[in-house]
Amino acid sequence: MTETSTPVVAQPSALSRSFNLRDYGVVIGVVALVIYLSLSTSTFLTTGNLTNVLDQAVVVGLLTCGATLCIISGVFDLTATASLALSAIIGVEVTQAAGVEAGFVAAVLAGAGLGALTGFIVNVSTAVNAFIATLAVSIVYRGVALVITGGAIIYPLTDQLDGVQVFTDDVPGLGITVATATLLVVALVMGVVLWATNFGRRIYAVGGNAEAARLSGIRVGSVHIGVYMASGVCSALAGLVLVARSGGGAQANMALGLELSAIAAAVIGGTSILGGEGAIWRGMVGVLLLTLISNGFNLLGWDTTFQQVVQGCLILVAIITDRYIRRARST
Repeated sequence: MTETSTPVVAQPSALSRSFNLRDYGVVIGVVALVIYLSLSTSTFLTTGNLTNVLDQAVVVGLLTCGATLCIISGVFDLTATASLALSAIIGVEVTQAAGVEAGFVAAVLAGAGLGALTGFIVNVSTAVNAFIATLAVSIVYRGVALVITGGAIIYPLTDQLDGVQVFTDDVPGLGITVATATLLVVALVMGVVLWATNFGRRIYAVGGNAEAARLSGIRVGSVHIGVYMASGVCSALAGLVLVARSGGGAQANMALGLELSAIAAAVIGGTSILGGEGAIWRGMVGVLLLTLISNGFNLLGWDTTFQQVVQGCLILVAIITDRYIRRARST
């Protein structure tokens, strides 16, 4: 009798699970920045400012959760903010017709559906790089959002505003907003999925070597659709947060360009741009670093136009570090 071999799912290497140069670099950077701002300003460590820092990190943080999963699996998602806008618009439209709770559910389902559609398109157009494919799809989503709204801002009914703006409320006893709590829960869930489930292991395997993963029995296309769906849900939640902050309004040009900030945060945090390595916590540290830089520029009264220069340099350092580590492993 012949034995049938069970497909083996590739595991992240021991080195990728341990602390390495990327881990130390980004954590040390955050600690150093916190110390510097604490000594340079009298307002940085105030409760109001720290709450504001966490709040500022929410939208990019949610997008980074989705971007991290995508990058680890070997693809990019440039539809994130277009999905954000379209799902938020759908959510407000449903809110007007069926109430706030139905609107929230509709927005999240719309985000998941748009993510699944994006993943399907990327899988069908295998000859086209995911970066280019998702760029094209994002333009389509923005166009649909523009058609639905007619270029205007849409709002829920007056008596629905308090319900829609729940993300700006404080969580009793915790000293953080509902939006911040949402980010913490999503990051925790995504982290558990990535590190403690079979699906998470498949994400690493596909990102590390898609062909080897396919030969071992992993459905690469299904994994990519799954991460795009997760990214779509994160985008929808980010859209609901932005709607709450804007007084309940949704429009087609919401969050333009923030998908690049999310990718930057993931890469700065230590997620390999080539796929196969990374973690949600790393992405969150990257988000925190970028948010602290922005907060520091404001507190110190520096010209914020130089902020992009600093962020660009951080991305270059992260990419060079990743290349150095991979080359060192291969020798």
